[in-house]
Amino acid sequence: MSITGPGSVTAATIMAQTNMMNELNTLAEQLGTGKAAQTYSGLQSQAGLSVALNAQLAAIDGYSATTTTVSTTLNVAQTVLSQIANASGTVQSLIADPPGFSLNSSGQTQTQSTVESYLDQILSLLNTQVGSNYIFSGSGVNQQSVVNASTLLNGTGAQAGLMQLISEREQADLGTAGMGRLSTSTSGATVTLSQDGTPFGFQLTGVSSGLSGAVVSGPSGSPPSISVALGSNPNDGETINFQLTLPDGTTQNIALQATSSSTPGTDQFSIGATPAATAANLQNALTGAIANLAQTALPAASAIEAGNNFFSDPPQIVVPGAGNNYAAATSLTNGTSANTVIWYTGENGTTPARQTQAAQIGPGLTVDYGMRANEQAMTTLVKNIAVLAATTYSSSNSNAKASYQALTAKVYANLTPSSGSQSINDMQSDLADAQKKVSNATTLNTQTQTTLSNILDNVDGINQTQIGEQILTLQNSLSASMSVTARLAQLSLVNYLAPVAG
Repeated sequence: MSITGPGSVTAATIMAQTNMMNELNTLAEQLGTGKAAQTYSGLQSQAGLSVALNAQLAAIDGYSATTTTVSTTLNVAQTVLSQIANASGTVQSLIADPPGFSLNSSGQTQTQSTVESYLDQILSLLNTQVGSNYIFSGSGVNQQSVVNASTLLNGTGAQAGLMQLISEREQADLGTAGMGRLSTSTSGATVTLSQDGTPFGFQLTGVSSGLSGAVVSGPSGSPPSISVALGSNPNDGETINFQLTLPDGTTQNIALQATSSSTPGTDQFSIGATPAATAANLQNALTGAIANLAQTALPAASAIEAGNNFFSDPPQIVVPGAGNNYAAATSLTNGTSANTVIWYTGENGTTPARQTQAAQIGPGLTVDYGMRANEQAMTTLVKNIAVLAATTYSSSNSNAKASYQALTAKVYANLTPSSGSQSINDMQSDLADAQKKVSNATTLNTQTQTTLSNILDNVDGINQTQIGEQILTLQNSLSASMSVTARLAQLSLVNYLAPVAG
């Protein structure tokens, strides 16, 4: 038989105190972590919602990291483009106000030497990296974007640079007679102007006559030619105009005026005693005018076209005639990396440049921010500055100054973006749109993150004030319970028995 006395501590009491201790520990842990539970199972019915909210927050964190990276790349790119645009403007200013035509030992002017330093600067800028990525290489971010200025101009090994292509193209455009692939002849009172049918030199575009009694035709035939038949002598002061197309696609007009003087001036021809004699004088004047253009306007246009050839994709190079004679060349062919410098070395696929780099910056939101150094605006800029830096002149050439001025005029015009062509401003505008998109996404992500965090706090967070009150109440209850238990544990039956009389 067992007797439970007043000093006994029951199992129920111990269990209750244990439960209070566990609850107190749980509350203390919640107060310390700020979380209602340390495991999803502890959240019971709210566990699924907490998982989903945490997944969304993790995604937002990823988007935020991406927007930071993209934003940095775009900021650097905008700075680079601004510096390149400034360099272009400086080159134009140098061309517009040259210090004078004086050649150094390399056959170049002071302006050309300065321009070469800007070319080197621009190419270096196009090789800008953000982290380890070349930002102007399209999707090939691990590939250098462009070659250096020295390689571009001078070539390397068996690869021809721009200077070599300019020289070969000029030889081809001048032809063996130095007349830009044109020839003149007379038969009786008829003057004929012919081209040789190659893609080089001057191309005949048209003729218009104000000469009385003259019948003109052409250009026609294969190869094309123009004929001027003088049925009678023209009158003093009457003119005839020949239109030519230069290698770079620009046009040149030769206007010749009839004069009764036996000592004609520049761009004049003497009226002879007969139409045949006048035709001979017209031929001489036409030949002289063409020869002059072949030494001034033609080399400038040839250099520009050589630049067009070099910067084409693939580059175009002159196929020399027999005996490696470029003056006898009749065609162009594709250059390869084995024989020609390929100036752009980044990724060069068919995907539009902006789309070569894309990033997800928010739920269902992406931004395109790729760039290539061979986009139209960059190619036009580098090409024209490089052509000016690569062209050389001979101090013994009396036409060198005129040819140089013709070239600088073309380069200046080409550096001014034409309507419908891409400009650096267009590229900057594209990137500004991307920057705006990233900025908006950053704002939206921040707002979304705040909202999700608030919801999550309501799901697995705690009210610290309330938890503190619960802890205090529980501590008081536990303390009181344990105090009572301790007293009970010290009591025995003898405390309740009357003392035995002596």
